[in-house]
Amino acid sequence: MSPLRLPARGILREVCDALASLAFPAPCRICEATLETASRLPICRECLSSLRPFPGPGCQKCGRPFVSALAALAKQPLCGLCRRDVYGFDLARSYGGYSATMVRAVVLLKHDAVTPLGDWFAARLAEVVAGEPESLAADVVVPVPLHPARLRERGYNQAELIARPLARRLGLPCRSELMVRIKPRPAKLKLTRHERWESVRGAYAIRERARVDNLRVLLVDDVLTTGATLDSCARALRKAGAARVVGLTVARAMSDWAGPSWSREQQAREGPGDLSA
Repeated sequence: MSPLRLPARGILREVCDALASLAFPAPCRICEATLETASRLPICRECLSSLRPFPGPGCQKCGRPFVSALAALAKQPLCGLCRRDVYGFDLARSYGGYSATMVRAVVLLKHDAVTPLGDWFAARLAEVVAGEPESLAADVVVPVPLHPARLRERGYNQAELIARPLARRLGLPCRSELMVRIKPRPAKLKLTRHERWESVRGAYAIRERARVDNLRVLLVDDVLTTGATLDSCARALRKAGAARVVGLTVARAMSDWAGPSWSREQQAREGPGDLSA
């Protein structure tokens, strides 16, 4: 194929998208601005560009961004929780903060079944893995499971919608059948930090006859709030013989972290929300 034809094809696609958007204008599902091009992803470029990765250093274990740059200079740069060895996973990383725009994007995937977002999120997580290839190396990708009742109600597991395209990008198997949630989430809409930990204590198990012996597991979820869910899943996997468990989430709720484009005032006004499974 002539190299000159590839750009022409791209230009033609953009022209067709623009014409389609004029004939069938649709709003961005986040800010409601009219989309300039037709796309499977119903989010405008401005909103997508605002979903940025964490900019600075963080905890060596859980990835929690440091408020002070001095913390990163420590011999072992760990947050307070990881210094106390609270978490059962070996490592955790998140793409970005749980800003107001990220909340809406996660809702579109989680509750409105905008499945193309799963692939977009997977691409971002693949970038995170590429940034730490040795630390985040794995043998298998496992989505955090929903309780069977919740899965029947929703019809899909949003973590799996991210995990499957991520596994394809990484060239790894996706094993959604390995784990099961055996304890349902409480009916209460919003949970305190203590209630979150209690609600997932012993909530996950390895399916009967499933084998995870000596596997390095990449555990995928949409949001890390307290870390309780990843902790509970990791403990079940390690108990069953997994060699290593690394948690990977699209977003992280940071009530005490202020990024360059998400001020403390915004956090106090908007909050991180509560979208736990």
